[in-house]
Amino acid sequence: MARRRQTRMVTLLVTLCLLVTLVVERLATRAALGEGAARAEVTLRQTVNALEGHIRRFEALPELLARDDEVRDFFARPQAAPALMSMNQWLKATNDLAGSSDLYLIAPDGVTLAASNYDRPDTFVGESFTYRPYFTDALAGGTGRFFALGTTSGVRGYYFGSPVRGDSGQVIGVVALKIGVDDLEAAWRSAEYQILVSDPEGIVFMATEPGWRYRGLLPLTAERVARTEASRRYAERPLEPLDLQRAEAAGLALMTLASDAGAREYLAVEKAMPGAGWTVHVLLDTAPLRAQARLTVAATVLLLGVALSLAWALWQRRARLAERIAVQAAAQADLERQVVERTADLTRANDELHRMQADLVQAGKLAALGRMSAALSHEINQPLAAARNYADSAALLIERGEGARAQENIGQILSLIDRMAAIARHLRNVARKPNEPLKVFPLAVAVEDALQLAETRLKASGHPVRVDLAADLPLVRGGPVRLQQVIVNLLSNAADAMEGRAGEIEVAARAEGGEVLMTVRDHGPGVAAAIADRIFDPFFTTKTVGSGLGLGLSISYNIMKDFGGDLRVANHLDGGAVFTVVLQAAGRAEGELAAE
Repeated sequence: MARRRQTRMVTLLVTLCLLVTLVVERLATRAALGEGAARAEVTLRQTVNALEGHIRRFEALPELLARDDEVRDFFARPQAAPALMSMNQWLKATNDLAGSSDLYLIAPDGVTLAASNYDRPDTFVGESFTYRPYFTDALAGGTGRFFALGTTSGVRGYYFGSPVRGDSGQVIGVVALKIGVDDLEAAWRSAEYQILVSDPEGIVFMATEPGWRYRGLLPLTAERVARTEASRRYAERPLEPLDLQRAEAAGLALMTLASDAGAREYLAVEKAMPGAGWTVHVLLDTAPLRAQARLTVAATVLLLGVALSLAWALWQRRARLAERIAVQAAAQADLERQVVERTADLTRANDELHRMQADLVQAGKLAALGRMSAALSHEINQPLAAARNYADSAALLIERGEGARAQENIGQILSLIDRMAAIARHLRNVARKPNEPLKVFPLAVAVEDALQLAETRLKASGHPVRVDLAADLPLVRGGPVRLQQVIVNLLSNAADAMEGRAGEIEVAARAEGGEVLMTVRDHGPGVAAAIADRIFDPFFTTKTVGSGLGLGLSISYNIMKDFGGDLRVANHLDGGAVFTVVLQAAGRAEGELAAE
């Protein structure tokens, strides 16, 4: 009877263990895939933003050139050899300045008259592009856009086409611009993610895995192939279906693809780019995610084994004690009581440990996410606001036909984009010394640019800024963009410190010995002596929770140290805080060289 009961107990425990293992395996797999999908979505958004930004950078240029008097005159008059050569050279210089791949002018009959690549063996001059949609759309009076593999150069590119109109409004030619995508594709290559971009027919034309290019994610039906061949999107390159299998797990899309390394299963997320007609796919290898889930299951099985061993040992001991209960009743009762108490203590301690571990893990995730999001928002919001203002102004100028002034605004926007990229690099490089060489430049220019970047924030605060820079200031040594970042941080902190108070922010600078001292003073409560030594530490802040991470002054301090200078803080005798930026003054020889 006892043996039968023992067998039933073992069977029940084994069954329970298997059920728990299956449940844990399913939950762990779902959690691992969900975490991977979240990371893939972040990469997907970054990739789409990069592609859209790359296209937006060039989309206005063909339209501006189509309105240029030289381009209109070129199409309006007979083309003599000197005029052709002059236009070819002008297109080449303009293309080099813009950083695009090719710039060319197409006659209404589809033949290229002049091109920036006129002096190359694969020149577009004399080639007919009547089959390209970007030409036909522009010839019809619209804006042409098309992605294709160059039939002449064999290089992938995104094409823009804009109509050139004569005095009476008729289309007399087309300005075409091609931009390359190879550099963007090369930047995607990483060990963790695979990225694909497909056209409206589902054909992959950009991929981190070269073997996936010019293969179909969708079935290559006769209609799809015919539409692709009609526009000669991929020239004479043969199209093949992509060897893939689709599946679903935990509500997430899975895709198995073959590559040089063999077939692999990927977690797939995608997003359409309607303006370009593209679909961006980000693939994350599920092997590490499933390995993570298996590790969780293994740990669970181990814990179950330990628990079952303890339970089995306890049950055996209680069975032996039961056999001796007749002669050791008193001792048995006391022993059982102790076992029950210790088991309850262990259970409570184990539950508390698991709860604390879960809280720590969640707190770590939230802290990391908060640091990243807040730091980027804090450092990039000002250039974004300025870029939006320039963009709105450029749109109005273009509507008024003031192309030159609009082009100046576009130049300002490009400059702000470069500054935001530099700011992003600075956020990555807080803990290491950057390799950017120092320059010699006037401090007044950096102050003026910083005031433009901080204009929106300062207007919102309601505190005017008074600037008093000595007229005889020497040139300073440092990085103009990073110095602007320091000044913007100090202006923003001054505005925060004066919240709810009246007064102005004072910016002044003077030369002292071999240094230039620039001060930013606010009329706030000042800096308490207890925190003066810690104010430049990373993540130290006196703001309320959610208002900042305390990175601004730490970043500014490190930037000034990179310049060989310093950043100091003190309280003014009349109240308020004074931050002093110490810069190295450039020598006379350096100043003359910079002026040249």
